[in-house]
Amino acid sequence: MKITLITVGKTDVKWVKEGLDIYVSRLARYVPFTIDELPQLKNVAALSQEQIKEKEGQNILGRISNNDFVVLLDDKGKEMSSMQWAGQLEDWMSHSGRNIIFIVGGAYGFSQSVYKRANYLLSLSRMTFSHQMVRVIFTEQLYRAFSILKGEPYHHE
Repeated sequence: MKITLITVGKTDVKWVKEGLDIYVSRLARYVPFTIDELPQLKNVAALSQEQIKEKEGQNILGRISNNDFVVLLDDKGKEMSSMQWAGQLEDWMSHSGRNIIFIVGGAYGFSQSVYKRANYLLSLSRMTFSHQMVRVIFTEQLYRAFSILKGEPYHHE
């Protein structure tokens, strides 16, 4: 089993990249983890938000296999504490037997086809974060969940 974070657009903010590098290297002790950065769409000025979501959705769905367990990082998703999140992750890993794909959508969110493919919607907060920051926040929370599951002292409850 491996975990992948799919993002729309490159990580182009230096401190975000540095933060990601820290948590990606820490996660390597627990699970095969990769970040798949889909290219930002070009020449979209004449497209509607829905058309942009559809095109991004096609790109996202092209990176997912039928057997993957897909979790959208979405403001409509379920919120949980870090302890609850660790338990949820453990449940998925022990019962699904599938690769887990987490997805950060583009600026306008996800297309209906991506929502239909999703197995779960997860919200990191009721607050809105930039799509760049979500990458670091999620990766840190993934690392935190593994440290909780392993009984390591990173998380203080």
